[in-house]
Amino acid sequence: MKPLNSPTKDTLYRHLGGYDVIAAVIDEFLSRFGSDPELARFGGGRSLDSRQRTRQLIVDQVCSLAGGPCVYTGRDMKSSHAGLGITETEWQANLRHAAGALEEYGVAPREREEFLAIFQRYKDDIVEKT
Repeated sequence: MKPLNSPTKDTLYRHLGGYDVIAAVIDEFLSRFGSDPELARFGGGRSLDSRQRTRQLIVDQVCSLAGGPCVYTGRDMKSSHAGLGITETEWQANLRHAAGALEEYGVAPREREEFLAIFQRYKDDIVEKT
């Protein structure tokens, strides 16, 4: 019998190379995101501990959604982003940074698309309608 949350061979998690690759891509994404002046308002006033917790939550969420053995313990995306006033322009910058991080790590186009689709599924919960 397979253990609970055991990733199968056909998951995005496996195709990407597992946890370490996902964590490295998220680290690169956050580095790009954090150095973008358009997105600077999202990093201010947060302790190192808060930034590290956010990073771990993102890694766990992507790992889980990609079919990996991780468990996401954070809030839903609507609650997490409510009141931030995230715009379409900021959303597009977010996607550019995620795509750039995937390219940096040599993620193949098919897996890159699947990875970005994980982000896209939450767009309506994150971007505020104007």
